[in-house]
Amino acid sequence: MKIFTEFKEFAMRGNVVDMSVGVIIGTTFATIVQSFVDDVLMPPFGLLIGKVDFSNLYINLSSTHYNTLSEAREAGVPTINYGVFLNHAIHFLIVAFVLFLFVRQINRLRRPSGDPLDHMKQKMCSFCFSNIPFKATRCPNCTSELTVDENIEPRKPTKITIKRRIG
Repeated sequence: MKIFTEFKEFAMRGNVVDMSVGVIIGTTFATIVQSFVDDVLMPPFGLLIGKVDFSNLYINLSSTHYNTLSEAREAGVPTINYGVFLNHAIHFLIVAFVLFLFVRQINRLRRPSGDPLDHMKQKMCSFCFSNIPFKATRCPNCTSELTVDENIEPRKPTKITIKRRIG
């Protein structure tokens, strides 16, 4: 019975459940992308390159001639199906590009607004530990007066001149 308890703990961990949800959504998204590529993008692409169907391009390795790849397959003739490979390569490039555009848009939506250097322009109040503007002398949250030590401006470098003694 201990193994079932361990399995239950393993299966109910947050990262296992998150991963399984990700796989299910990824599989569903893959069918959407597959349909988009096959039904929306490939027909105009085929029209642009002159209605060529790559799936019928092959090299026959026997001496008998066949008009289509399906005829050669039915006869059991060995063939090099470079047209099918080209279809898959084009399909991959289109899917990769569509996914790139999708992830780009998601990243654009998730990008934080505001100045990315805001955390460098702030300091922490030593009384309430909230972030406050760097030049503040009083905390706006707890109204504590900040000590001079916390608010020290960086010192300007001391100018040193060296004179040579002649003589």
